[in-house]
Amino acid sequence: MAQQQDHNLLTKLDELDNRYAEIERQLSDPGVAANHEKLISLSKEQGKLRPLVTRYRKFKELSSGIQDAETMLADAAIEPDFRQMAQEEISQLTEQKSTLLEEIKDTLVMADDAAIDSIIMEIRPGTGGEEAALFARDLQQMYVRYADRRHWKVEILDFSPAEMGGLREAIMNIKGPGVWAELGYEGGGHRVQRVPETESQGRVHTSAATVAVLPEPEEVDVHIEPSDVLEHVSRAGGPGGQSVNKLNSAIKLEHVPTGITVSMREEKSQHKNRAKAWRILRSRVYEHYQSLLDKDREDKRRIMIGSGDRSQRIRTYNFPQNRLTDHRINLSLYSLERIILGEMDELIVALQDFDKQQRLQNL
Repeated sequence: MAQQQDHNLLTKLDELDNRYAEIERQLSDPGVAANHEKLISLSKEQGKLRPLVTRYRKFKELSSGIQDAETMLADAAIEPDFRQMAQEEISQLTEQKSTLLEEIKDTLVMADDAAIDSIIMEIRPGTGGEEAALFARDLQQMYVRYADRRHWKVEILDFSPAEMGGLREAIMNIKGPGVWAELGYEGGGHRVQRVPETESQGRVHTSAATVAVLPEPEEVDVHIEPSDVLEHVSRAGGPGGQSVNKLNSAIKLEHVPTGITVSMREEKSQHKNRAKAWRILRSRVYEHYQSLLDKDREDKRRIMIGSGDRSQRIRTYNFPQNRLTDHRINLSLYSLERIILGEMDELIVALQDFDKQQRLQNL
C-alpha cells in the first residue's frame, strides 16, 4: 500500500513539475506578458506550485546522488576507502530523501488548509435543555483556551447567554497561523455524557451541542454584489425584552441568490453590527459556493474525516470515564479533563494524520 501511494505521489509530482515548467515557458512569452489578467493568474499558480516543485527537484537530485553511489558500489574493483565513502553517502542521502518526501506529502495534500489563517466558528446547544447550553459554553471555552495556547487572536462576534451560565449561541473569529488546518475538523455534532449541575440524584444525562467551522475569506476571495443583499434594520432587544438602546442598531442581512441570512445585534452601534454581519455573511456565502465548486473534494473529505455537517455526530465526551471518543477515526483518549482545559494537541494531531493518509490514498 505504501509503495503504491509513493508511486501515485511521484506520478502526481511529475505532472506538477511539468506544469510548472509550462508556466515558466508561458511567462516568458511576450504575448502573455501583455495580457494582464493571464499574467496575474499564471503568476499566482506559479507561486502556489513553487514550494512543492522546489522540494521535488531537490528530491530528484538526492535520488540521482544515491544512484551514482550505488553504481560506484557495484564496481568490484572499487577501493575500500571509496566503498566506505559511497556507503556513508547512500545512508545520508537516503535519510535526507525520506525526510524531504514527508515534507512533500504535507505540502501537497495539506498546504491549502495550512494557508487559511482565519475562521468563523459557530457554537449552539442541541438537545438537552440547560445542560446542552452549559456544554456549549464548555466547548466555547475549550476552543478559546486552545487558541490562547497557540497565541491566536479570538474575537467574539456574537454571544447570547443562557440561564445558569450556559450559552444559546456563540460566534467567534479565530485568527492565526494554521488555524483552519487544526480546528477545521471540529464542525459537527458533539455529545456529552455527564451528571449535570442541576441533577440532584447523580444520574448521568446525555445532551448535545453543534459546532460549525467556516474559513473566513479575504474580501478579494469572494465578491458579493450589494444589490444581491437585502438589509433589514430594527431596534435591538435585550434579555427579558428590555431595550438595549433606543436606536435602530440590529442588522439582518439576506443574500438573495443563496437565501443565507445573518442577524447581528451584539453591538450598540449599527455600523459595528453591520460590519460583523457582513464578515459572517461573506464566510457563509464563500463556503456555500466553495462546496458547489469542490463537490468532488467535499465528497472525499466526507469519506475521510467527516463532512462537518452539524447533524453528524463526530465526538462523545464521557465525563464519568474521563474519556473522549472521536467516532470518525475510532480514537478514544482518556484525558478528557485536560482536553476540556484546551490541551487538544494529541487529538488534533491524530485527526491530521488520519486525514493526510486518506488524502494521499485519494491522489
